[in-house]
Amino acid sequence: MSNPSNTAVSSPTRYESPGHPGPAGGRGSEFSARLPPATGQGERMNDEAVNPSPSARPQAQRKILVVDDNRDAADSLALLLRLMGNDVRVARDGASALALAPEFGPAVVLLDIGLPGMDGYEVARGLRARPELTGVVLIALTGWSQDEDRPRSHEAGFDHHLIKPVDIGALQALLSAR
Repeated sequence: MSNPSNTAVSSPTRYESPGHPGPAGGRGSEFSARLPPATGQGERMNDEAVNPSPSARPQAQRKILVVDDNRDAADSLALLLRLMGNDVRVARDGASALALAPEFGPAVVLLDIGLPGMDGYEVARGLRARPELTGVVLIALTGWSQDEDRPRSHEAGFDHHLIKPVDIGALQALLSAR
């Protein structure tokens, strides 16, 4: 981080904040880290490690649509799914999801139930009504975890119901089964 020559030599990185003045301020923070060399003392990182050849990059395993109004949650999940080799699109609301899904043609939709306006149940019913989306796997990814929520999501057309924060192992297992 603090070594601009991009060599693999270990160097400490330190960040300090004195805090803010005032009645609640004054208590700062200090962070430091020492990272070991990545490939050996003094060696430069090779270009292949930074920019892998196309054959070394993961290939898209499946198309996944993430639907969540929480920008941070949706973008973080999308990034993780892309790092796993998937082709991912994000919709922030139900209407956008219904518009994007037919053109994108996802194999899997990870759908928050608690969306503003059109909730995830209505979106799931709308996706199930589209003939071009026959066979899409709908996974509720929600904070709704009461006993009545799972049967209700099944009735709306969801195949699976996962609770936030998602267990990545459980999600990977569901995706691998497809």
